[in-house]
Amino acid sequence: MSKSLVVAVCGATGAVGREMLTVLEQRNFPHSEIIAMASARSVGKKVPFMDRELTVVEMTEDSFEGVDLALFSAGGSTSEKFAPIAVKAGCVVVDNSSAWRMNDECPLVVPEVNPHDLDWHKGIIANPNCSTIQMMVALKPIHDEARIKRVVVSTYQAVSGTGQKAIEELENQVRRLMNGQPVVADVYPHQIAFNCLPHIDVFMDNGYTKEEMKMVNETIKIMGDPSIKVTATCVRVPVFYSHSESLNIETEVKLSANDVRALLAKAPGIIVEDYTEKNIYPMAINAAGEDATYVGRIREDETIENGINMWIVSDNIRKGAALNTVQIAETLIERDLVRVP
Repeated sequence: MSKSLVVAVCGATGAVGREMLTVLEQRNFPHSEIIAMASARSVGKKVPFMDRELTVVEMTEDSFEGVDLALFSAGGSTSEKFAPIAVKAGCVVVDNSSAWRMNDECPLVVPEVNPHDLDWHKGIIANPNCSTIQMMVALKPIHDEARIKRVVVSTYQAVSGTGQKAIEELENQVRRLMNGQPVVADVYPHQIAFNCLPHIDVFMDNGYTKEEMKMVNETIKIMGDPSIKVTATCVRVPVFYSHSESLNIETEVKLSANDVRALLAKAPGIIVEDYTEKNIYPMAINAAGEDATYVGRIREDETIENGINMWIVSDNIRKGAALNTVQIAETLIERDLVRVP
């Protein structure tokens, strides 16, 4: 990647925005300038990047002149307002919110799965939901080999997926409980400490939550195959970082557990941890801060002819957000697509 670009990180003071800066640094992303943008209340704050600090500037309608690439992590309403303005100024946007994911004009991309969809971008590329991303990384090699018919997924999602206030709420609740004090639930409708909430995002008319339907709809768009049936149950658990998922997969062609292990072991972005005789399997505490999607507990579903069960874990702030966004940007450069058509 030889190009040096002017890159804006929009929402640079948030957890994902700060992680984007870290990932850009760690991956030596080519740039001539990195601009940290945020709302007016964050102007003047400092965020670390490489061997210096960046001073946060306000994101306004005039902020994108001369910017080649904008990585958005600033919330859906902000993205809806500013992403088209950035594109009009000649900037390519990779957006981490849900605002553009199901827009027919915007590719929804996991680079290990559908990089070719970047070829038809019109200026805005959407980053999928965190829980969808790690599932796609694990499903793609299986779908290519044996064609997936149906997926049943249950998620166990970390509080960092809700944001910094949720992390602080879990910390405070644990501290208060350990000291015999009553807890207060502000971020979630119920206590999250030592509890599991089968409720992520709002409930919809069909009884599913919006998070669950994101996994259904985004899978079809990313895979480009409306025949894949997906059903999901999404649960918030008292873990700080890394989402865990239990997958039950039905394929058209029979795959043994060893077949799946071999497929995934050579797939990009995946580390297979499946040594149950040594009690080795993916865990949230080990995935936190790492780039890979970890897969284990791979076994055949003995209740159907072509079924596989497995367990996958990935850091929701890295691969589920910041890393995938930067990987999309890297792929745009590799494919010479950092331009507005």
